[in-house]
Amino acid sequence: MSNEKAAIREWTRAQSRLGRKAVRSVVGSGLLAGLVGIGQAWCVAVILGHALALWKAGGSGDTFPLWPFLLFPCLAVLRALAMVGGDMGAARAGIAARQRLRAEVLSSILAGGPSLLRRTHSGALAATVVDRIEALDGFFGHWLPASILWIATPLVILVPVGLVQPRAALVLGLCGLSVPICQAVFGIGAAVASRNQFLAMTRLQARFLDRVKGIATIVLAGRADDEARKLAASAEDLRLRTMKILRVAFLSSASIDCAMAVAFILLAIMDGRQALAVLAGGSTGAAPVPGLEGSMTAGLFALLAVPEFFAPLRALALAYQDRAHAQGAATAILELPAADAGPASPSGPVVLPSSVSVAMEDVSFTWDAARGPALEHISFMAQPGETLVLAGASGSGKSTIMELLLGFIRPDTGQVLFNGTPVENIAPEILSGMISWIGQKPVLFAGTLRENILFAKPGASEAALASAVKAASVDEFLPALPEGLETQVGEGGFGLSGGQAQRVAIARAYLKNAPVLLLDEPTAHLDPETEKTVFESLQRLAAGRTVILATHSAATHMFSGQRIDLQSGHIVLRQGAA
Repeated sequence: MSNEKAAIREWTRAQSRLGRKAVRSVVGSGLLAGLVGIGQAWCVAVILGHALALWKAGGSGDTFPLWPFLLFPCLAVLRALAMVGGDMGAARAGIAARQRLRAEVLSSILAGGPSLLRRTHSGALAATVVDRIEALDGFFGHWLPASILWIATPLVILVPVGLVQPRAALVLGLCGLSVPICQAVFGIGAAVASRNQFLAMTRLQARFLDRVKGIATIVLAGRADDEARKLAASAEDLRLRTMKILRVAFLSSASIDCAMAVAFILLAIMDGRQALAVLAGGSTGAAPVPGLEGSMTAGLFALLAVPEFFAPLRALALAYQDRAHAQGAATAILELPAADAGPASPSGPVVLPSSVSVAMEDVSFTWDAARGPALEHISFMAQPGETLVLAGASGSGKSTIMELLLGFIRPDTGQVLFNGTPVENIAPEILSGMISWIGQKPVLFAGTLRENILFAKPGASEAALASAVKAASVDEFLPALPEGLETQVGEGGFGLSGGQAQRVAIARAYLKNAPVLLLDEPTAHLDPETEKTVFESLQRLAAGRTVILATHSAATHMFSGQRIDLQSGHIVLRQGAA
């Protein structure tokens, strides 16, 4: 737990260092607004001081000064501009920080690849990328400027107040010191409450996503009402935790109000006695009292400076919750795998090799030490244009080899090589450009068939699209669809059969035209007749490419080349090896 807290603190400090550079303009605008506010308070104090002095003197004495009436609106315009500039700067800082963090988090998720879903729910990942990153807008736009202004602005305000009324400056300083103590006490509770609230939100999102995916199973099992009650309970838990955060926030704000009320009372007692005597006693028309005007102006100025003095402290209290959000987000972000920087991306156009050899040299990998190695001492070589079949029962290690070849995981020992280059030394753009992959169940997105096929190469021409459709035999079932390629399909290919969805995936691979083709159980869920037609399409796709086919299907005889039989992560038989 202590290591986790230390990691959260270090992450928060690192983000603060990065964010403070972007909020310098916000801090400058805040300081300017505070100084202008003090100037406005002085103008009001001068006006009221003269008014009370003239009232006491029965209208006799010096004439009313004109300069405060002219200066006050000018300062009001300047302050409005400073506040607008500060708000715009805060918005820009928040947007830039969220873009940077979202890119980092997405890079971490991509670095983890599909293996990340073995230990993290997709709903939790969605909550991290969307909700938790979005909640950090206040941390960068509000908390970071407030964490500087709550010290800088009151110190700047104390200077003119101290010159005019030293005792008032002492009172303000002492009352102001009590605020961070209260904030620290309430801040501990706010941070814990925020982490619990985010945890409840993540659980609710994960549960809802799971139930939506399995809605058919829930309805057929007659569990719809039970699941609705459980979702309602999760939502109620989230509501309670959110209200707890609000209670802590209200207590934090109340501490500011108490400190400000105490400052008002003390200043009224110490510096407002003369003004109260003027308002309450004596008759008007008396002779002017020497120094009365200046004394009342100074007392009124001290009283008017109180709201300006506590304004940045109030802003800090309001932003304290944003700091708690950052600590809650850090918990989820730090659980993600670190994004591997890897080799630098090419600066110019990506040039892909036309032929690629694929090899593994003494590769071993373990998912879970308690379950033992998934692969041990695996070595093979597939020459350019050659087909290598990985055969074996489920759990023999075929899919692990595929994930290693795709670069989603790194071997514990040994090397994965493309054209003799270790995969970790290949830029991600080049590696993804060299490989086409078709898995057991193709991933189709909600949209049209055209959009799903063009996903592999959005800029492909109509001629290239038509060629891919024909080569993958997609054109055989297009006439049965209501709008051909413009037919809408649901998430996961809803509305298409398993064989049709696989042909769409094959059309994608045709369109991408990568030199390496990885096939991971591409016919695992198909009937024999559909399997045969899909394998025929794959045969045409494999021509001239380096193919790694993982399957336990008896139809592998349709592919000639090497064959490696796997069992419990070991190679038990080689056929056709060079």
